[in-house]
Amino acid sequence: MKLATLSHRDEIFVATIDSDNATARPLSIDGRRVADMQAFIEHASASGKNWSESEPIALGEATVLAPIRRPHRNVMCVGKNYYEHAHEFTKSGFDSSASSASDAVPKAPIIFTKMPETVVGTNTKIGYPGNQSQQLDYEAELGVVIGKAGQGIEPADAMGHVFGFVVINDLTARDLQAVHKQWFLGKSFETSCPMGPWLVTADEVDSGNLQVQCWVNGELRQDSNTRDLIFDIPTLIATLSRGMTLLPGDVIATGTPVGVGIGFTPPKFLQSGDKVEVEITGLGRLSNTIR
Repeated sequence: MKLATLSHRDEIFVATIDSDNATARPLSIDGRRVADMQAFIEHASASGKNWSESEPIALGEATVLAPIRRPHRNVMCVGKNYYEHAHEFTKSGFDSSASSASDAVPKAPIIFTKMPETVVGTNTKIGYPGNQSQQLDYEAELGVVIGKAGQGIEPADAMGHVFGFVVINDLTARDLQAVHKQWFLGKSFETSCPMGPWLVTADEVDSGNLQVQCWVNGELRQDSNTRDLIFDIPTLIATLSRGMTLLPGDVIATGTPVGVGIGFTPPKFLQSGDKVEVEITGLGRLSNTIR
């Protein structure tokens, strides 16, 4: 099931997206339209399928917003989680987590977060406020959305806690990342987490075999597969849930593959007017322009 958050005729609501990606069917629970994806995830995870679909509307008549417009807490992100990207990042000189090539591949997941206010939808203009960053970079990522709460989750049980998956662009200000020697300020500015266009439920996704691609102005920059993750999704869920309770609606960005801007010589940083598109198998295409 593909789920989107739409704005149509001054109303915001959650809808299913038909297989043609051209029509949407607003969802209702107890006769009321569902206005918030977070609430829908909580309801669906607790109550099962007891909602109804309204008559379809043309998707082109609506504005597609981020599926989860404002996550209820920070987006949890994973750094250096593809082998080739781990090496390209360490070689770039921006990596404060490794001192040499021998340290490039982490021995445990590297976790940082992005504020809820960073999330924006497809077709939204993005970029560091006031153009204060001159080294803006893209990172195509698979996002995991938690559906069932849990703490101390075992890897074997982890996928049972997943509600669905979404496309994410982990936008990064590399110059700030380098200056501050940590990742939060360079990755948590407003508009730094484009997400969408929709959320696809776990029953329709083979998360262990998804092609992750990114284009900048039509040039294919990233083209990898989730088979190449260093730490797979069950490991990430188990790691995060050791010391915290994962809750319905939590979002985990699983890391980016090789091909980011700093991996080129010279680096290919994003410029005003650039169009960045991220696509993952079956999850749709996320498209944003640098302001």
